[in-house]
Amino acid sequence: MIEIERKFLVLSNDFLKEVFVEKRIVQAYLNSNPERAVRVRINGNKGYLTIKGKGNETGTTRFEWETEIPIADADKLLLLCEEGIIEKTRYEIKIGKHLFEVDVFDGENKGLILAEIELQSEDEFFVKPHWLGQEVTNDERFYNAYLSRHPFRSW
Repeated sequence: MIEIERKFLVLSNDFLKEVFVEKRIVQAYLNSNPERAVRVRINGNKGYLTIKGKGNETGTTRFEWETEIPIADADKLLLLCEEGIIEKTRYEIKIGKHLFEVDVFDGENKGLILAEIELQSEDEFFVKPHWLGQEVTNDERFYNAYLSRHPFRSW
């Protein structure tokens, strides 16, 4: 239930050569408060309800609880969400023993490409691919909850 994750900007589309899974994601927030965000997500053909707590000082570690829900329920819950739907395509790439998830945003966040990696500890070593750019883990502007209220295109 504790998520340790680092987030980076992506420098180029070179990651596309290494993709082994691609899924369409649509998500919105029932509550986008940074203390306890409640998200509804459709990931491919599955629905999810997720609660995320506030991150630590580095933004790397925070509480996360997620459960799968019927996709029909996710569709209905999306209608109750706050304004600002996040639309993106997620690409999964394996580098060494780690999985990178690269999100290419659409809609109001078009032009933004972020990569995330989940770790076992905050200081765990991982190989950084050449297409990985600046780390933005502790920059709340790159959190999906923030992007739903302040789209990338409006920056």
